[in-house]
Formats: sequence, C-alpha cells, structure tokens
Amino acid sequence: MPNTQTISASRAPAALWLYSPWLDLTVGCGAWSAPLLLLAYLSVASHTLAWSVGFYVLALFFNYPHYMATIYRAYHREADFNRYRIFTVHITLLVVLTAVLTHLWPRALPCIFTLYLTGSPWHYSGQNYGLFMMFARRAGARPSPRERNAIYAAFLLSYAILFVNFHTGPSADPLFISLNLPGGLSSTLQIALAIAFIGCAVYGLSGLVGGAGWRGMVPSLTLFATQFVWFLLPTVLSLGARFQVPQSRYSTGVLAVMHSAQYLWVTSYYARREAMAEGRQNWRPFAYFAILIAGGIALFVPGPWLASHVFHFDFTRSFLIFTALVNIHHFILDGAIWKLREGRISALLLNTQARASAAASQTGTRFVEGLRWIGSPAPRARALRMGLASALLLWGVVDQAHYYFALRNDNLKDLQRAARLAAYDTPVQMRLAEKEVAAGQTEAAVDAWKRAIAASPSDPAPRNAYLQYLVGAKHYREAYSFTRTAIQSSPHDAQLQLNHGILALQLGHEQEAIQSWQSALDSNPTFEDAHLLLAAQFNRDGNTAEAILHYQNYLALVARRATQNPPPPAQVISVALSLADCQARANQADSAVQTYAMARKLAFETKQAKLESLGSVSEAVLQARLGKNREALQLYQRALFLDDSTRDLQSEISDLFDYATFLRNAGFPPRLAYAVLLRAEALAQPGLKLPEGADRLHKSLEQQLGPVAGDLRRDSRSALAEALAAKS
Repeated sequence: MPNTQTISASRAPAALWLYSPWLDLTVGCGAWSAPLLLLAYLSVASHTLAWSVGFYVLALFFNYPHYMATIYRAYHREADFNRYRIFTVHITLLVVLTAVLTHLWPRALPCIFTLYLTGSPWHYSGQNYGLFMMFARRAGARPSPRERNAIYAAFLLSYAILFVNFHTGPSADPLFISLNLPGGLSSTLQIALAIAFIGCAVYGLSGLVGGAGWRGMVPSLTLFATQFVWFLLPTVLSLGARFQVPQSRYSTGVLAVMHSAQYLWVTSYYARREAMAEGRQNWRPFAYFAILIAGGIALFVPGPWLASHVFHFDFTRSFLIFTALVNIHHFILDGAIWKLREGRISALLLNTQARASAAASQTGTRFVEGLRWIGSPAPRARALRMGLASALLLWGVVDQAHYYFALRNDNLKDLQRAARLAAYDTPVQMRLAEKEVAAGQTEAAVDAWKRAIAASPSDPAPRNAYLQYLVGAKHYREAYSFTRTAIQSSPHDAQLQLNHGILALQLGHEQEAIQSWQSALDSNPTFEDAHLLLAAQFNRDGNTAEAILHYQNYLALVARRATQNPPPPAQVISVALSLADCQARANQADSAVQTYAMARKLAFETKQAKLESLGSVSEAVLQARLGKNREALQLYQRALFLDDSTRDLQSEISDLFDYATFLRNAGFPPRLAYAVLLRAEALAQPGLKLPEGADRLHKSLEQQLGPVAGDLRRDSRSALAEALAAKS
C-alpha cells in the first residue's frame, strides 16, 4: 500500500475523504472489522459449509481482483513496466520457476506456505500504515520525523506481537513451520512488545492529533483501531483466555476479504485519478473491475486445473502452491510499485510534480505493445477480450462448483461430481472412497484411492487409507503386495516399512518382517512402534539380548516425550514387564528387579490394578528364585489383594496356585499352602481353569497332611487367613 510519508509539507491539505465519509471509514479504514470478525467467529462453527462457500465466492469478487489490481498498475503502462522491470519480469520469472520446481518437489510447499502465512499480516500492516499516513496528510498533519517513526514503529510492533503468537509452540498445521517458541518466553516477549507499542502509539498519535485536530484525524484513528483489532486483540485473547490464533485465519476468511476490499477501494481511486491526470475522462469503473475479476481468476484458477489434468498432480496441493506464490509475488510487487512511485502518488493526491523514467527495452516494448493491442478497440482484439473474459468467468464458475461439491462430505453424489470435475483432487478422492465403501461400492472406492495415490505419490495419507481398507477386508496378500510395491517408490517411508513387516508376519514371512522393521528404524531411529514390534518378535524367538535392547530403546523414547502425547499407561507398563521378564531370563536379576519395581509403581500411580498384580507375581517368582522369601511373600500377598479388589477370578486362581507353590517350597507349614490351594479350587467355576500342576500339588500336600487335610477341606478359613497374613 502507498507510503506517503515524503509528500511535500508545503502544500495545503486536500479534501479529507476519497469517496464519502461512510464508505471511507467502513471499507477504507476498516470500521466494519469488529462486527464482521465477531459475526464470523460466532457463526462459522455452526454454519461451516455456508461460510466456507461464502468466503470462496467473495474471493472471486474481492480477493482475486485485489491481486490483479497490483498487476494492472505495474503492467498496464509501458513506462511503469520498464521502470520496474526487475519486479515485472525477473521476479515474476523467478516466481514462475519456483511454482514449477515446487510441483516437482512438493516438500518445498510448507516452506513457501509458511512464508506466505507469515508475510500476509506484514502486508496488511503495511497497507494500514500507508493509509494512516495518507489520511493524516490529507487532514493537514505535518508529523516530525520522530513522530512518523513512532507511528511506524507502533505498526511494526503490532505485527511483531502477532508474529510471536504465530510461532509459539509446535504447529498444528502441517503446512506451517513454527519456530516453536516456549510459552513462557513468548508471553514475556509479547508483553514487552505491547508495552513498547503503547509508548510509541501515545507519542506518535498525540503529536498528530495536536497538529491536525481530533476531527481531521478520525480516519487515521479508525485505521489505528483496525490495526489493534486485527493484530493486538487476538494476542490479548490468547494471553488471557488461551485463545489460539490460527495462522491461516490471516490469509483466508473475513480478514482477507476486508483487506482485499480496502485495497480495491484505494486502488480504484488512484486508477480514476491517474486516468484523469492523463486526460482520459472516460474512465469506466465497471470495465476496470471486470478486468480485475477476469485477471484475478486468471491468476488463481487455470494453473491448478491445468497442472492437475495435464500432469495428474494433486489439485489441492497445486492450488496451495499457486495461492502461496501469487501472494508472495503480490507482496513483493506491491511494495515495490508503491514505494518507488511516491512521486506519482503524491502528484495525484496533492498536485506535486513527479517524473517517471522513460527507460525501456525492446523486449518490454513488444510485450507492452501486445497488451496495448489486446486493449485496443480493434474488432479482433475486442473479440479476443470478450472470449478470454467469458472463458475465465466460466472457469471461475466451474471452480466454485467444484469447491461447493467438494465440501459436501455427507453427499455421495456431490463428491462424485467434484471428482468428475477434478479427477486428481486427493482429499476429494479420499472422502469419496470412504463414502463408496459405506455404500457398498468397493470397486469404485478402490478406483478413488488409486487416483488419490497417483495424484500424491509422496503423500502417505491415501496410501494408508487404502491399506487400512485392504487389511480391514482381510485381503492380506493383496495388501502385502501393495506395500511391497509401494516401498520401491518410497523406500524411506518408515510407516510403510512397518506396515509391510506386519503383513509379512501375518503371512508367515518372519525374517522379512524383521528386515522390514529394521529398515523402518534405519529411516527413523526414533520410531517407537518399530522397536516394540522387533522386541516382541525377538522375545518370541528367544533372542532375549535383542529383545532387551529394543524394549529399552522403546521405553527411553517414550520417556523423552512423557508430556507430549504419551502412549497409554497400560502399554508402557506391559512393555516394562516384558523387559523385566527378558532380563530375568538373561540372568540380569538386579536389572529385572528394578524394572519390575518401576512397572509396579507406574501401575499403582495410574490405577492399573491388574497389571500391578501381574508385575507383583512376576517379581515374586524372581525374588523367590533369588532366595529372598520375605520380599516374595509380600509381593504375592499384594497381588492377591489386587486380584480380590478387581474381581479377576482367573488371575486370582492362577496367583493362588503360585502362592501355594511358593509356601510349600519356602518351608511354610503345609496346611497353609493347602488352604490356599483349596481357595483356588473353590473359585474354579465353570469356564475357569486351574493351572497345570494343580492336581499334583493337591495330592502331594494331602499326603503330607494326612487326616489334617480332611479337616481343612471342611473348614479352611482360619488357615487361609493365616496364610494371607503370613510373615517370613
């Protein structure tokens, strides 16, 4: 947006308003910001489809044309085209080259998109600052360099506050690369920047108001309030109510529409004044806006459609590439032409004289002559204009229809229409496949998944969705073949390697499964699931050394992210118990005891009583083997208490048998072991089994006890209580 800070101070102020007070304040100064943002915030959640379609339609008449307005100002005059040749030709070619390279290497998209999302609010701030100074000059304000710098710093600081807000913590958007600033540091920075903002604002505004008066400064003060609502208010909400500002909200939706409307408002004024200054009194606003609408469609719509249909490239990703790069080009070109053309802008506003460079090159002249012919009244040129405009408008309607159908997730027919319009739109094909499966049309669903995979071969989402369908339908061999083929094109996809290993194991290819999981770890050494699967397989194979290594690696990785989406406690406890079992078998008794204790502690803290009981019995067996009967006794008793509290009868039967065996082997009175065994037998209802060896233990104890066994069979309550409270 124009920066009018160098306008001569020797001229009398022009009329304050560009069009009218209400239009200028509402659109140009953003007085409608607060009510529109509030309306969007309250309504978008309950009317998501309507708002999404509405914003997409508004983009056709506001967002797209506002980009074309900059192109129009830079390219429609030969002198301007050649004067800013570095921007109109070289930067443009660089952007086009970047678009091609990003289609060839889609991994660059998050970097470009992050630059776009971060640059959008900077661009908005620059436009608000330029309009602020323009209105202040028109009101007669003559700010000193310090006052002007203070106002500029206030706008800059407001953007800096939002920038810090954007980059606080990890990003929830895969296309936005966050700096991941810690929350405490972010809050401190935002508060410090806010204090500096207040100081600069008070100093700068007081000087301007003192020079121009409150009445004349109404437009500028309204713009300053708009800057606060757009940038500082979200930060205040995020600090006080933990309201997170989505980065994309500043490039899409109502805020982008307001910025675009503001831009069209001021550029249309300049276009009209420019035409009058050049002696063209027949400037037609409708023709001007028709050019902007058609040109805006040309900037955004044909590129993704052609890339998708010709190269079978994902339509959605191509659209995002064009969106980001057109915006970045707009930021660069807009800043260049407004800053370099201050002389002409000031001449149009305050009748100052400005000279424009007449430097030209032959290439530029031919290009501009071609544009000039297209705009001429020649019949062929007129027919070409009408044909291009009609085609672009029709294309825009098709694009709008595709967007509408694509949002109708609950309607199979509409999703099919969207897929027919853009066959290589990956998100649409994935949603269509889900609906086709639900409707029982599995062949159509498979076709949709395959088109999604073809459009985005590097995107794991459609591949994983198709694989999940194959596994769910128990097409294991087909799934196995699919993953084996997919690995050839994505050899470093750890998740794909993991899934292939699972399928290989399902089909009995044990060694291939192990190799696949090892390959997954080669691609991603921190892949927890691969460590877990390898550990379990090595444990089954009796390779305790390798099992121990992978169990330990898994637990170490989980510990590092203990506060960031940790796995379920039951899973961690089970892994720890498996590790302890392996350590016990490998004669690493001390390590096993420590691991059992860790697992039992975590089970106790997370109220996993069954797992705590299992850990207690497992450790008790080890402690008994080490001759530590006192520790084993306490652990068995703890396990039985937990079994009783959870009413897990099968576990209680098994643990009672183990406890009875321990009591006999540890030299306790046989009647105590027999009473415990009788309790296990009493709990063995239909469907519940006594452990193997229970009969042998029963007969052995009866032989030892003789007639006492009969007494205990009649009443063992006293002996059982004594056994459960026994002390070594």
